[in-house]
Amino acid sequence: MFREILYVLVFLLCVAICAKVRSQAVRQPVLLIGSYALYLTWGAWFAAVLLVSTGMNFLLGKWLQRKPSPLVLSAGIVLNLALLGSFKYLPEIAAGIPLTSLQRFSHLALPLGISFWTFQAMSYLFDLYREEELDPSFFEFALYMAFFPVVISGPICRMPEMLPQFRSEQTTAAHDLGSGFCRIATGVFMMQLARLLGQGILAGGGIDSGFDHATQWSGADVWCLAFGYGLQLFLDFAGYSHIAIGAARTLGFTLPENFARPFQSTSPSVFWTRWHMSLSFWIRDYVFLALAVVRREIWWRNLALVISMILFGLWHKASVLFVLWGCYHGVLLVLHRQAQHAQRKFDWTPPAALWAAVSWVVTISLISLGWIFFRANSLVEARQMLSAVLSPASYSAHFISGSLYVLVVALAAGYAIVVLTIETLDRYSVEREGAPVRSDSGMIALIARNRWFWIPPLYLLALLLVLVVTHSRGADAAQFMYRKF
Repeated sequence: MFREILYVLVFLLCVAICAKVRSQAVRQPVLLIGSYALYLTWGAWFAAVLLVSTGMNFLLGKWLQRKPSPLVLSAGIVLNLALLGSFKYLPEIAAGIPLTSLQRFSHLALPLGISFWTFQAMSYLFDLYREEELDPSFFEFALYMAFFPVVISGPICRMPEMLPQFRSEQTTAAHDLGSGFCRIATGVFMMQLARLLGQGILAGGGIDSGFDHATQWSGADVWCLAFGYGLQLFLDFAGYSHIAIGAARTLGFTLPENFARPFQSTSPSVFWTRWHMSLSFWIRDYVFLALAVVRREIWWRNLALVISMILFGLWHKASVLFVLWGCYHGVLLVLHRQAQHAQRKFDWTPPAALWAAVSWVVTISLISLGWIFFRANSLVEARQMLSAVLSPASYSAHFISGSLYVLVVALAAGYAIVVLTIETLDRYSVEREGAPVRSDSGMIALIARNRWFWIPPLYLLALLLVLVVTHSRGADAAQFMYRKF
């Protein structure tokens, strides 16, 4: 409770200062002190690791500015990966290898957000090597590394976009305040829906129970759990991203978007331009493109794509399941490229509407199956679940709670209705912009013009309903799913 109260107080103080004070000499220290004060609530040791990483990368950056050589960049990458690996991968390695000398490392705690701010630091070094004009002071770089809306779980930011904003003397505009708080509210609601999916409506009837306690699954069960987990992860992580982006917006900062309606994707390539965008674009810009230029052959570019996605999986966790998850998506991306090449080669143009529908069904199905590797507790469990999918006889029964089927379908349908409603209202608002208001303009016009009168009460009612259901069994406070990565 203390941490939550402190977060609110520091956040409101920073909002007030950014809305009233123009001076960088005031704004930057307040944001930096506030960011470290909040990060310290997770542990002084975590803050010490963040400070060490900040100092190390600032000095490496100064070195690169003087001499942008591959050797200096390589040293920076190795040091950052060594620091990340020491906390993220070494404990698991130590726990799995029966060597007394390694056991002391098996209990190392993972500093919150280390995966995210380490990638921010490396992007800074890459950008300097590419001779970007960047000259942050130590305090500006420390703020870039510790900025409290993003330090725990992103979005992953880049210095060229953040440095001008740190130096801006513009106060927060009123529309940014409104937009920011709206996104925070949206994020809170989405995370509560994710929590509802995880625990279910009935005891033992949620996604978590379906993976952690079930011992057998039918094909239908696996599809329900796979799609449901993807929806749960989306609502949780996209909800958190809304909160982070909204909090930064209320301070006058614009952060990169992290999700762009990924369930509308019609190919694996499109999906990865809509899902966890700040990380997928980071992998594309600093890993895939760097590998792809080594050789010009098609086979190498395809291999570079698979390697990049395997590293994407390893970024989450060093395990066989995450290697398989990354490899699976790398193969999907390569197959999609081959399908595009075949279409061009044979000059085949299928009917647009039919092809879009088929592509959407296939894409969402394949992406959903991939979540089995991401969420399964073991390789044996993943194999059993995928075997059930491929066994026609297994579809005649189900072993997980029927209430979970209802919940997944209801939330998926509800999300689709909300997205379609927002798109319709936005499109109508654009079409009507500048047009005179007429008394016969219709119900849609009335709803679109007055959306901010009826949306807040509807939001509060829905949030209250979800809170009542999720707290009805006295469950613990929701834990952000992506924090473990």
